[in-house]
Amino acid sequence: MKKGIHPEYYPEAVVKCACGNTFKVGSTKPEIRVEVCSKCHPFYTGETRFVDTEGRIEKFMKKYADFYKKNS
Repeated sequence: MKKGIHPEYYPEAVVKCACGNTFKVGSTKPEIRVEVCSKCHPFYTGETRFVDTEGRIEKFMKKYADFYKKNS
């Protein structure tokens, strides 16, 4: 292998989830931040949950609030 072309490898890189869960993996970055992990992902937990980080659900409901009121 050529010297100096490969990124530094961190065997104990920390992964931090938005739910607060942390675990260690091997990576080329010392810290990784994720929004969803196996502890909070609906596929693994069996729960139905909306992961809304940018207010998309509220924006949609506000936009179509009048439509739902008229058709109810």
